[in-house]
Amino acid sequence: QVQTVESGGGLVQAGGSLRLSCAASGRTFSTYSMAWFRQASGTEREFVAAITWSGTTYYADSVKGRFTISRENADSILNLRMNNLKPEDTAVYYCASSQYGGNSYLLLTSTRTYNFRGQGTQVTVSS
Repeated sequence: QVQTVESGGGLVQAGGSLRLSCAASGRTFSTYSMAWFRQASGTEREFVAAITWSGTTYYADSVKGRFTISRENADSILNLRMNNLKPEDTAVYYCASSQYGGNSYLLLTSTRTYNFRGQGTQVTVSS
């Protein structure tokens, strides 16, 4: 199992940028699909972005063109670069891992596919 620790959240004004990082443990990080989900107060956890073991990326429509997911397999780190942030991006962001090795968009965007091992990191965007 991959254990994860998220960092990089904070308070930023609308239009600003943040970079989230997820430090993962485990020697098999490079074989896992990884993803970011977020959960705003009073709502369900929702998909943000995913990256497969081979580097294929997927994004929610709401963040496409503004967010970039990447991975550094040598250091077992998952990143999320967030530009042009909006107040509706305010949420706790969670890193997630999965042994699923396929490219099904339906599976890669579902919380059921992943394990969530971290505490999340708060992102607050002020208007």
